[in-house]
Amino acid sequence: MQLIQQDPDPLAYLASGEAIDHGHPRVQEAADALRLTTGDAYSYAEAAFEFVRDTIPHSADSGDARVAWRASDVLATRNGICHAKSHALVALLRARRIPAGLCYQRLADDDGSNPLVHGLIALRLPGGDRWSRLDPRGNKPGVDARFDLAEERLAFPVRPELGETDHPGLYAAPHPAVLAALRGSADRQELWRRLPTQL
Repeated sequence: MQLIQQDPDPLAYLASGEAIDHGHPRVQEAADALRLTTGDAYSYAEAAFEFVRDTIPHSADSGDARVAWRASDVLATRNGICHAKSHALVALLRARRIPAGLCYQRLADDDGSNPLVHGLIALRLPGGDRWSRLDPRGNKPGVDARFDLAEERLAFPVRPELGETDHPGLYAAPHPAVLAALRGSADRQELWRRLPTQL
């Protein structure tokens, strides 16, 4: 998919912010540990993706009611929905100077009801000529997201017949509607009610 940078400044996709706080010691510590097991940027990016996908449960799968949204808090609580996990992965990538941003899909139930905005990421390896989307949501029966920069292996390929769409925007910071829902929710049950259904 051709992504459109919402910020034309390439440095925006390396910047630290409120949600993507890769200057935080907890994020730096995790990045350092991952770097010890990897060599180049590709192997680091793959390790960071698998770390977030596999060791931080999606709170809907684990039943965890807490709402984490800041990358450092996601790493501390080992908890988060797709958006929070995406914040953590982008922070880990940026901590090693790998440009990364946030992107979104509009998904729905199998009958087209209950639409919601799903979060994932895109990265561009140094020297690379394009952005590649990855989905760190976490695998489960029926979901098999993989690290593949040549062919997308996302958790949820969209079904246009159900009104699902891939949003082409690539954001340097979380979309304001998503961040407002995360920050304003006391628990995951409230978060499901507050998450936007479209961007």
